[in-house]
Amino acid sequence: MVDANKDEKTPTNRLDRSVDAARDHVLGPADAPITLVEYGSYACPHCRVANEEIAKLRDRFGDRMRYVFRQRPLTGSALARRAAELAECADTIGRFWSVHVELMTRSAALTDEDLRTVAAELGVHGSEAESAQRLERAALRVEQDEQSAQASGVRFTPTFFINGRRYDGAWDETSLAEAMLGSLGHRVQSAALDFASWAPSAGVLLLLATLAAIGLTNSDVGPAFQAYWQQLAGLDFGDARFRMPLLHWINDGLLAIFFLVVGLEVKREFTTGRLANARAAALPIAAAVGGLVVPAALYLAVIPGGPWLFGAGVPMPTDTAFAVALIVMLGRRVPVELRVFLTAAAIVDDIGAIAIVALAYSGELQPAWLAVAAAITAALWMLNRSAVYRPLPYVLLGIALWASVHAGGVHATLAGVILALLIPTRPPANLDALVAQAQAVIVAENRPGDSLLRHGPSLPALRMLDSIHDRLESPADRVLRTIEPWSSYFVLPVFALANAGVVLDAGVFDGRAELGIAIAIGLVLGKPIGFLLASLLAVRIGQAVKPDSYSWTQLTGAGALAGIGFTMSLFIATRAFPVEADFAAAKIAVLGASAISAVIGVIILWYAGNADVRRKRPATDG
Repeated sequence: MVDANKDEKTPTNRLDRSVDAARDHVLGPADAPITLVEYGSYACPHCRVANEEIAKLRDRFGDRMRYVFRQRPLTGSALARRAAELAECADTIGRFWSVHVELMTRSAALTDEDLRTVAAELGVHGSEAESAQRLERAALRVEQDEQSAQASGVRFTPTFFINGRRYDGAWDETSLAEAMLGSLGHRVQSAALDFASWAPSAGVLLLLATLAAIGLTNSDVGPAFQAYWQQLAGLDFGDARFRMPLLHWINDGLLAIFFLVVGLEVKREFTTGRLANARAAALPIAAAVGGLVVPAALYLAVIPGGPWLFGAGVPMPTDTAFAVALIVMLGRRVPVELRVFLTAAAIVDDIGAIAIVALAYSGELQPAWLAVAAAITAALWMLNRSAVYRPLPYVLLGIALWASVHAGGVHATLAGVILALLIPTRPPANLDALVAQAQAVIVAENRPGDSLLRHGPSLPALRMLDSIHDRLESPADRVLRTIEPWSSYFVLPVFALANAGVVLDAGVFDGRAELGIAIAIGLVLGKPIGFLLASLLAVRIGQAVKPDSYSWTQLTGAGALAGIGFTMSLFIATRAFPVEADFAAAKIAVLGASAISAVIGVIILWYAGNADVRRKRPATDG
């Protein structure tokens, strides 16, 4: 699963406006290899502390560093804005930096008296008209810097940018210097964050893993590559052994992490997300139901009987990572509301896929082990009801639940869903109270003399800060934030690498053409038809309302993208087709149909988006 609105929730981490010596306040040579830009406020106590670190960095780097300061007054602080405008007035007579230093260092905390004193010392002479003109230019300069800060994703002060990229680490001299020098660890971390913040990244990585699997399978190392996934691996406890092929560990074990993420996202959407409001949720729910029922009906219409009937679940799911990657790449041609619609529909689609796996693709049930799983589930419920918020008990019981569900004959990945539903949430934190408490702890730890013979904060203070940090988000949100990247950037690519490899041979459909056609029709035609018909019906009977921001044609294009089944379709195919030849045909059908659905969806949305732009342009121009 991938966060469809990643590009909206995560602000840009790039400097929106390049450094210009004619308009920016710059210290250091223009050709310096390192440029450090700070968005700060004179009334911000953290900026005043950071000012000392900047001085140390300038001493350390000399001409290798160029320092730029931009105004970002504290929101709602008249004092902060007046100070920023005073500094900009000083710039008109070439005294910005002297006033900057005065405002940052004159007293422990900026006061009105500081502003009056600095203004008097500044001594800007001239007529009232000239003074008004200077103040107007200064106010405009501050406003421009504020707009630049917003466009650059600045949310608090100080915020630093190193060579154009936002720095999100600690801003003590050592940490900043390490980032500025570009250590290997910092470069790797920066590259990873840049890639992860790009919304289509999960889909791109999944595509690369798929192409690698197909390429390796059809190369000289193909037999060895396929044999690798059949190697036995497991745990030994004395004479007792628990071993499975690597492929089963991935499909039954590793994929449980993906199902845990799905469960947590379903829980979030139905409690605080897009599906919490019944009116807003009606349209994507209806579309998802149609996108589940129609593909299965078309599949069964092509395959009326026989063992292939169990494959009716293969064309039903949607691969959200691929669909979202494509819809994001289309940019402004796709309204944000349509992306929200598709993501919400995918959440409901996931619920359907989970139910399909649970009901139709479990093995022979073992009542004794299922009783153990029920007891563990009850224990998880009791932990939840007892307001136990530490994650460790849930992790340990979750592992035991996975083992018992696996032994009980139900697909073990469902343990991830059960665990997700029972990891607790809690009321939002009182941020004002927590911030006040944290500040009290930090101030107490920095009393004069207390730092003697000590290398850092005391252990009780660190424990209190840890408890404050833990309260900032619920356990469910914390677990989702922690494991979602592992699911998107490790679990799903490994799953694709292990399962998408198939020998590209036309003979694979000998005697199985009907199977390939049924899967292809279900994904390519069933998904968009199901989306459109169910949505039309829901709107017609008054149960849902379609936003005006996207057309029915664009909704159909989103339905076509929902025909990219891929990950979950392959997963269900592993359960539905135990015969290797059937599974090979199903894999090629899923891959081919997903590619066709992607092309059709992109074409529809591309042309519908262009038509929408042309339709709105006269009104915009006028």
